[in-house]
Amino acid sequence: MTDIPQVEGLEPLPPDHASLAFEVADAVPGTIYALSVSGGVRFRPKEDRVVLFGRNRPEVHVCVGEDDRRVSRAHGRVARIGGHWWLANTGHLPLQLPGSRTLFPEDEPVPVLTGYTPVFISGTARRRHLVELFVSGDDGRLPPPAPGAATLKDRPWRLAADERMALVCLAQRYLLHEAYPQPVSWKQVAVELNGIGGEEWRPKKVEHLVANVRKRLSGGGVPGLTREEVGEPVGNMLNHNLITELLHTRTLVPPDLRVLGDD
Repeated sequence: MTDIPQVEGLEPLPPDHASLAFEVADAVPGTIYALSVSGGVRFRPKEDRVVLFGRNRPEVHVCVGEDDRRVSRAHGRVARIGGHWWLANTGHLPLQLPGSRTLFPEDEPVPVLTGYTPVFISGTARRRHLVELFVSGDDGRLPPPAPGAATLKDRPWRLAADERMALVCLAQRYLLHEAYPQPVSWKQVAVELNGIGGEEWRPKKVEHLVANVRKRLSGGGVPGLTREEVGEPVGNMLNHNLITELLHTRTLVPPDLRVLGDD
């Protein structure tokens, strides 16, 4: 982090900093955090302050996709204007935002909302580079849970390594914040995990691992994870409900996509 441009009020975050989806420390309202696999920064709110991210480490605050030439040297900027943080695309490739929204270089800057915002850049082959943004609210923490979230757990669920790999692949469309995500098929999960290398994956193995996780969480009080509760036809509902629980408890967060070879 010694190469970042020196700016008053900017504090570096180490590469091993926890995902911003897990909350941030109490901070001044409007403080922005920006983080990639290479590390990141924290910046207090002040008019005209700017956070830059891109491939050229010496000239940006957050380096992303350093070895991927499809990522621009300066791919994006977040600027404090009029009491709000605004995200602009300064690169060649579009930025993928939550809800399948795409920010092109020709587009006007968009406001960065309070709370957590993952920003993806598609690189070479099937690589996806992630820049996490977080803007502190009035109490410097995550926004409160949405109504109806009483069944959510305060702490993430424990997952074995093979369970996490299978579930990240199963939930990848949710972790990419697509507008109307659905779980990936057992066959596709097996194909993608076999492409990573290591142990052999078969559709039945994936199905068995996920079924065990559903059973375990159902026994822990999570509703909507059994056929009896959902009723026929089941379709993808059991896995959808499982993924929703894992996302709401932050058991799975966007940086987990790295287990699939993403950045």
